[in-house]
Amino acid sequence: METIEIFGYAGALLIGIVLGLIGGGGSIITVPVFVYLFAVNPVTATAYSLFVVGVSALVGAFQNFKKKLVDFKTAFVFATPAFIAVYSTRKFIVPIIPDILFHIGEFTITKNMGIMVFFALIMLLASFSMLRKKLEEPKKFTRITYNYPLIVVEGFVIGILTGLVGAGGGFLIIPALVLLAKLPMKKAVATSLLIIAMKSLIGFIGDVENLAIDWNFLLVFTLLSVLGIFVGVWLNQFIDGKKLKNTFGWFVLFMAVYILVKEFVTL
Repeated sequence: METIEIFGYAGALLIGIVLGLIGGGGSIITVPVFVYLFAVNPVTATAYSLFVVGVSALVGAFQNFKKKLVDFKTAFVFATPAFIAVYSTRKFIVPIIPDILFHIGEFTITKNMGIMVFFALIMLLASFSMLRKKLEEPKKFTRITYNYPLIVVEGFVIGILTGLVGAGGGFLIIPALVLLAKLPMKKAVATSLLIIAMKSLIGFIGDVENLAIDWNFLLVFTLLSVLGIFVGVWLNQFIDGKKLKNTFGWFVLFMAVYILVKEFVTL
């Protein structure tokens, strides 16, 4: 095994640890790990990311289910348009994106480069979400209400983004659950994991018929990520999650800039 692959598998463990510590964010680095440490094609990397994110989020959702923090009605109301959008994106939209997107003078912008640049922009949004001030909690005893039109629109948008870049989108889902469904923050985080699990795994199904999946590699990577979740939950007793979230936000920001520089330098 090459040294760079060792770093890649360490990255799988790190993804799970971050998810276990702060309840999200780790999935945003799965695509860069696959692309830059394992030399996986970006389209395939986003598919693999959906599987890793989906399984990891499902484990996290189950842990929160035992604590009675998952709001199933809200999860299904939000997830239905999201998983329709993500499945459609992976099954129909991604395969028809041309290999050559456009030309800028003598430079050629390819599908792979376009995906990584778009992913870096999503990472920038995620980092700003992590670094901004905490969302204001709904008041206690606030009745859970549903702004159905906005929930449907948000679900479709997040589903399309998830389908294109393979990230869970928790940094978009959690604020939506707090603002649009009036869920308390702990319930929003727990419910978002179930939403992420459902739409990511259903999105991955859209890839199975279109891509050749290296199941041995993918299952080993996913197992390490799930193991990392349990390590992260254990470490949560000793590490301040809020401070870690801020630090990780800066790390994601750095990674986004790195991807943009790397992709444009190759032009």
